[in-house]
Amino acid sequence: MNPKASLIIGIFCISFSPIFVKLAVAPPITSAFYRIFLAWLVLAPYCIYKGKLKIGYQELLIALLGGVIFGADIAIWNLSLLKISATISTLVANLAPVWVGLLSFLILRKRSGVLFWAGTWIAILGMIILVGYQHILHLQFNIGLVYALIASLLYALYIMITKGILRKISTLTFMFYNMLGASVFLLLICRYQDNEMLHFSTSTWLYLLGMGMICQLVGWITINYSLNYLDATKVSIALLSQTVIAGFWAMLFLNERLEFKEIAGSVIVLAGIAVTFLKRNRTNKIIN
Repeated sequence: MNPKASLIIGIFCISFSPIFVKLAVAPPITSAFYRIFLAWLVLAPYCIYKGKLKIGYQELLIALLGGVIFGADIAIWNLSLLKISATISTLVANLAPVWVGLLSFLILRKRSGVLFWAGTWIAILGMIILVGYQHILHLQFNIGLVYALIASLLYALYIMITKGILRKISTLTFMFYNMLGASVFLLLICRYQDNEMLHFSTSTWLYLLGMGMICQLVGWITINYSLNYLDATKVSIALLSQTVIAGFWAMLFLNERLEFKEIAGSVIVLAGIAVTFLKRNRTNKIIN
């Protein structure tokens, strides 16, 4: 497949995720479990048949730990989706690149360029407009926004932990163990919370199946495929478009409408995130 076409398909697929979560009417952590587990069930026989299970001990630990963090990310994002609009939740959850830069600076002492910090402040300004400065001054935050922020932080940790592992093992091998770790972790949480797991309506099962097959399996296989051929920075910027597409689906299927300040804040946040990526792009050009 053409890598650009693969990327477009992937973005289109993952943009349905918040819509399926809201329409499924299932416990959010249960939805997260089935999204990953159903995709793993389909992927596992192929990996076994093709002999794609060979993996080193260190890579196995990273893949499994990454799976646990990814599972927690999806679960908390699902909690957010049930509290606030799909568009805003998806937007805030995409702040992961900003967290990656900040954590790299604070923990790894990795220097960040001027464009990164400019993009970060632009994104923060957008968040202030989005949330409303009055709410910030009085520390009045919608719990859905808090969940989305936590989800974005978890995804940033996931990126930092799994960074570089695909240079050592194949994408499908990584996804096999990564989704296995996430599935086991989420199943344990579901059982601990005594969540409903089986008695759902036909429509709910179809939405859960859509999450697993469309969003998780097809979406991330096509995106990972495109990463093998396209510049990672450009792919990362392109992935921000899922927020816009998800917003369109939310208006079409959920009748969600955004206020002007939410639209303005969202655009500014997206612009800020894009600027942080441009810093990396320029750095790569200098190195190359």
